[in-house]
Amino acid sequence: MSESPPPFGRSSEQGAPAPRTCYRHSERETGVSCTRCERPICPDCMHEASVGFQCPSCVREGNSKERATRTVFGGRVVEKPYVTWTLLGLIAAVYFLQMGTAQAFNAPVGSPLVNMFSMQGVAAVEGGQWYRLITSAFLHGGLFHVLFNGYALFLLGTSLERWLGHARFLALWVLGALSGSVLSLLAVPLQPSVGASGAIFALFGAVFVIGRRLGLDTRMITILLAVNLGITFLVPGISWTAHIGGLVAGLAIGAVFALLPRGKSDFRRRTLVHTLMLVSFSVLLVALAIGGPHIVWPYVLA
Repeated sequence: MSESPPPFGRSSEQGAPAPRTCYRHSERETGVSCTRCERPICPDCMHEASVGFQCPSCVREGNSKERATRTVFGGRVVEKPYVTWTLLGLIAAVYFLQMGTAQAFNAPVGSPLVNMFSMQGVAAVEGGQWYRLITSAFLHGGLFHVLFNGYALFLLGTSLERWLGHARFLALWVLGALSGSVLSLLAVPLQPSVGASGAIFALFGAVFVIGRRLGLDTRMITILLAVNLGITFLVPGISWTAHIGGLVAGLAIGAVFALLPRGKSDFRRRTLVHTLMLVSFSVLLVALAIGGPHIVWPYVLA
């Protein structure tokens, strides 16, 4: 009876087994096998494991089954706050573009871009320019305005993004900005406005709620929030609607992230609950933006 040849080598004419070769590189002889699948591997295919070496296929399989580390609020652990940095970069770039176009057109700072992308009230959105609800958040009325909002975004955003993860933090920022614009539509439909203040106040609200959930000392945030609210109503020319709209959104969304779902739950259930709540909040904003002005200010639209 003849013997079957070894699985990863060929018998010589004298019957002796040929040297084993790497399963990925058949021309390379090796005496090392993967500790998981036991296939022969050459030095280029060896990945050090806790015991011995593993082949690339087993390493990929192990990584695919490995659950990503999550924060207490369900987001992926963030090494660097890329979303915060990206938003800061966009705000700075748009401001420099404002200055450049203002000089080119011999207009006040930002006038050309402000005319095209600012929040211009009911007249703009009724004309189909709904993008103004979010593009206005990247425009600013002056150097102090953009520096204040940029510093606040850096101060609050880096912590929040690490607590929440990239996706949840971005959703908070966008919905905060939109909430400020929607409240402006409902409360002051003829007033134009620019600035990321709605999103910034959403971050203030979320930091307050999430900070308390984590057991942190929130007195400094409370003081900063109180001071900024005072400035909102005491200094003329500030859009109180953007601030209040963003703050309400931040408190609501922050509560969703911090408190729901109650009890122990895995990250999939937590993500599902958060997604459903964010979608519901978005639908509410859309309904208010489309139908609200017709109910609150019917004579404006007549």
